[in-house]
Amino acid sequence: MFNKIKNLINTRIGFLGLLVFLIWIKTVIVYYADFSLGLADPLQHFIAIINPIGFAVVFFSLALFINKAKPSYIVMLIFYVILNLLLYANILYFREFTNFIPFTTMTGVSAVSKGLGTSTLSVMELKDVLFLLDFLILGILFATKVVKFDPRPYRKLNAVASTLAGLAFFSLNMMIAECNRPQLIGRTFDQTYVVKYLGIPAFTVYDAIQTAHADQVKSTATGTDIDPDLAYVHKNYAKPNSKYFGVAKKKNIIIIHLESFHQFLLNMKVNDQEVTPFLNSLYNSDETLSYDNFYHQVGSGKTIDAETMLETGLFGLPTGNYFNHQGTTNTAQAAPAILNQQQGYTSAVFHGNVGSFYSRDTVYKNLGYDYFFDQNYFNAEENNTMTFGLKDKLMLSESAKYLEQLQQPFYAKFITVTNHYSFELPDYDSDGFVTSDTPNKTVNQYFETAHYLDNALEEFFNYLKQTGLYDNSMIVMYGDHFGLTPDQTPYVGQLQGYDLDSWNDFNNAQMQKVPFMIHMKGLKGGISHKYGGEIDALPTILHLAGINTENYLQVGTDLLSDQHSQIVPFRNGNFVTPKYTVIKNKNEVYLNKTGEKIDLALNPELKDKISKWSQQIKAKFKVSDKINRLNLLRFYTPTGFKPVDPSQYSYQNQIERLEKIRKDLGNSSTSLYSKNDDKSTTDMYKTDAPELKGNRDPIDNLYSAENKAK
Repeated sequence: MFNKIKNLINTRIGFLGLLVFLIWIKTVIVYYADFSLGLADPLQHFIAIINPIGFAVVFFSLALFINKAKPSYIVMLIFYVILNLLLYANILYFREFTNFIPFTTMTGVSAVSKGLGTSTLSVMELKDVLFLLDFLILGILFATKVVKFDPRPYRKLNAVASTLAGLAFFSLNMMIAECNRPQLIGRTFDQTYVVKYLGIPAFTVYDAIQTAHADQVKSTATGTDIDPDLAYVHKNYAKPNSKYFGVAKKKNIIIIHLESFHQFLLNMKVNDQEVTPFLNSLYNSDETLSYDNFYHQVGSGKTIDAETMLETGLFGLPTGNYFNHQGTTNTAQAAPAILNQQQGYTSAVFHGNVGSFYSRDTVYKNLGYDYFFDQNYFNAEENNTMTFGLKDKLMLSESAKYLEQLQQPFYAKFITVTNHYSFELPDYDSDGFVTSDTPNKTVNQYFETAHYLDNALEEFFNYLKQTGLYDNSMIVMYGDHFGLTPDQTPYVGQLQGYDLDSWNDFNNAQMQKVPFMIHMKGLKGGISHKYGGEIDALPTILHLAGINTENYLQVGTDLLSDQHSQIVPFRNGNFVTPKYTVIKNKNEVYLNKTGEKIDLALNPELKDKISKWSQQIKAKFKVSDKINRLNLLRFYTPTGFKPVDPSQYSYQNQIERLEKIRKDLGNSSTSLYSKNDDKSTTDMYKTDAPELKGNRDPIDNLYSAENKAK
């Protein structure tokens, strides 16, 4: 047996197999020992175990095309060293940044050094010596002449066959991955996804191609390309409403991102119970600006499209998502930077998922966010998390220890996740709410997670009131995108009294409404019937804060302005106006008031209007897409704005930095902690989360999560 193996590895193809085996076994060990890939089911484990093989076979097989033996072996060994260096570099990078090295960080020695940080040695561990074990094995095999160079020429046909075999295996790997994660490449959620499904080398190549394509497109742009877009934005600018402009100036701005939250949840009852009683009270409050005709406008980027619109005033991309495909390198003029430069705001994001998801840990720096508290800053034990991160009650309650350290005024965004598909809430997190009994399990579960989110928000608001933050804050709540699909929403319609047999595209379009509420003590509110969408959120918020958006390139308009455009466009070509709903891909038009379908052949005047509206919508998307695709904001800086330098931002040692700022400011510190006589306010946060009963350490211990992360 030994002699057979020895004879095999003494052939060129056998030596290739040995190298593939060594890099495969090493990579799999690293996956489980050093990386957090979020492997959730047996199939994902299987894919991760096989994914190093295909690429390695293809890569090493290139050396087989070299006819002479010695150079062929040397090239295979060089390739082996390259794959090992790539693997180990990612180990070091992951330990410091919980992410994989982007291609842009690998393009130069200085960039790599900067990417790995100044503390590369500090992230090395004694166990890393084992990383050299395979090199020792190879050295021994060569020294003892167990492995020898095979001097025989290698047929080109065999080399081609080896490469094709590797490509076939890689294709099989990719097919299985696509079954488990549809649109893996088209909708790159996270670098981790590409690694766990296709492997590190494949991720590096993919990232390089994406970077090269984006750079090539951007390189064609010149400064004058932005001129027509500037003209468009200035022409369509909506002046602020003088009654509301600046009413929230220097107030804290708290954004609550309501995951997958439909408008229909508000004021809805199931089994004579309000699904969201607390949000209902805010929605109907005289101190809340509420909109009942507000739509999500996301495309395939979904959550990231919503964040892109909220922060930048520009749409997400036609395909994929802005954060992964453009946001890591594009120049941005986003809310955190604008508020900081205009009015001295501190900014922070709170999110219970891993920081690398959607490349947030990189993009938030480009947007100008001072702090990003991701899953590393929370107690993310298994029972505390769901598919997309920490449960809302836990995330919001634990955030208090960080929120109280922020200098005021602050711009803070909280991204909730519990109300995310598949809406599976553990029984022990239920407060007795009895959900619907429709034939669709997902719909029934959706009401449960929405109710849970509502409870979590009530606890958070109670904390804001107890600490006094409520009195000095404007709180904005918005639904990011749909939660239920068109084959599920009819069951909701049935609960609301609709006939399933008559359910149509108009009804589905109405289900794309999401909440948009702006709540502030003393604000003159009420429910507005104006039509608008997520693209209109940023100019509305900035005008309330007293910042004029006239010179910023934002394609939405202030909802409070008399000049606000009420044509709400969607990525699929459909749009709504106060009077009509237009399903463009089916050439259908409905009257909003009655849901009646209009025959355009009998109404040529309306047909012409729709054609003109369609052209206006295309122009709006074209401007936004062009600005993003060509990175045109690098050519234009509004008066009083300084371009963000992402290298000046870091999400390491954030607690220490906050504490140092507070101490350096002394009596001038405006943090809640300082205002509370240098005492923590976390004991004012009351939650009924069962995971925290009898154990307040996750809330009270300021350093526990960060120390654990280190």
